[in-house]
Amino acid sequence: MKGAFSGRRRWWMVLLLVLLIAVFAIMQTKWVARWMYPLYYYDDIRAEAGQYDLDPLLVAAVVRVESSFAEDRVSKVGAVGLMQLMPDTARWIVQQPGAPRVSPDDLKNPKVSLAMGTWYLNYLIHRFQGNEVAAVAAYNAGPNRVQEWLQAGKWDGTLDGADRIPVGETRHFVQRVFFMFDRYKEIY
Repeated sequence: MKGAFSGRRRWWMVLLLVLLIAVFAIMQTKWVARWMYPLYYYDDIRAEAGQYDLDPLLVAAVVRVESSFAEDRVSKVGAVGLMQLMPDTARWIVQQPGAPRVSPDDLKNPKVSLAMGTWYLNYLIHRFQGNEVAAVAAYNAGPNRVQEWLQAGKWDGTLDGADRIPVGETRHFVQRVFFMFDRYKEIY
C-alpha cells in the first residue's frame, strides 16, 4: 500500500511541476503581459504625445495610474477624466499660449482630457528642464510644491531618490507611474 501511495504522490508532484512550468511559460508571453497591463486609447495618446515629442508610453502610464483608463472618473478631490485634471488647472491651461483650444468643462471626453493633460505634462517637463520625474511629481503635487522640495534639498528630483518625496501620495504616484512606464516599454 505504501508503495502505491508513494507512486501516486510522485506522479502528482511531476504533474504539478509540469503545470508550474507551463504557467510560467505562458506568463512570459506578450499576450499575457498585454492582458495584465492593457493600453487603451493608444492612438489618441500617441497623437497627443507626438505634438510635444513626448513618449506616448509615459503619457499612457500617467493615464493608467491616474484613472485606470476610466474616462468618466472623478476623484474625491474633484479631478476629472482620463488624466485626472482639476477643473481650475484645466481653466488655467486653456489660457496659456499654445495650449489646446478645448473646453475645460468637457474633461470627461477622452480626447479633451488627453489634449489638456498631455499639454500640461509637456509644460511641466519644460518647467523642470527636461526632468520627467520631477514633472510627474508636479503633475500630482503641483509645480510650486515640487520646486520648493527641490530648492530646500528635501528631494533631489530623481527616481532613485523618490523615497524622499515628502508627500506619500506623490511619492507613490511617481513610483507607480515609472513602474507602469517600464512595463509598457517592455510590452509595447
